[in-house]
Amino acid sequence: MYLDLFAAPPFRRDFGFLVLTSTKSPKKAKKKIEGGSNVFSMFEQTQIQEFKEAFTIMDQNRDGFIDKADLRDTFAALGRLNVKNEELEDMVKEAPGPINFTVFLTMFGEKLKGTDPEETILNAFKIFDPEGKGRIKADYIKEMLMTQADRFSQEEINQMFAAFPPDVSGNLDYKNLCYVITHGEEKD
Repeated sequence: MYLDLFAAPPFRRDFGFLVLTSTKSPKKAKKKIEGGSNVFSMFEQTQIQEFKEAFTIMDQNRDGFIDKADLRDTFAALGRLNVKNEELEDMVKEAPGPINFTVFLTMFGEKLKGTDPEETILNAFKIFDPEGKGRIKADYIKEMLMTQADRFSQEEINQMFAAFPPDVSGNLDYKNLCYVITHGEEKD
């Protein structure tokens, strides 16, 4: 839940409500931090910088750690004022200890490892798009997600459509959605 402040891959139970977008395209950010098996070697230098900026924004009291008060303030800054204490406690409990930047980065590394490749996600959507147009009626995908397999709740559907709203014709651009899930930013 802690990482629900940022988008997690939709169509999983940990779907988040806000997408952390990258300011650099994957092609522009090639330089990785050299090193062994530490968490910093999992990300490119520009990604680490962006995570540090996000951490700094969330560390409202500037003590070098993110706690429940920081999370509450972050949610408030995003317009969500009535966050339950239990929800904040669950988020903090996801960390193995106090959440400093290294722990924060490690949690993202673990979360991002679970993201399926773009092609796998696209192929899942293509089942619902036999004409290959790259769009699916939002009502249809909502019905499928709420009635089949690992069923979504109405709240999860609302979160998905808040993060990836249908176009004016009521279609979900799943190709762009897949790109955002796997790359963290919209195509230009």
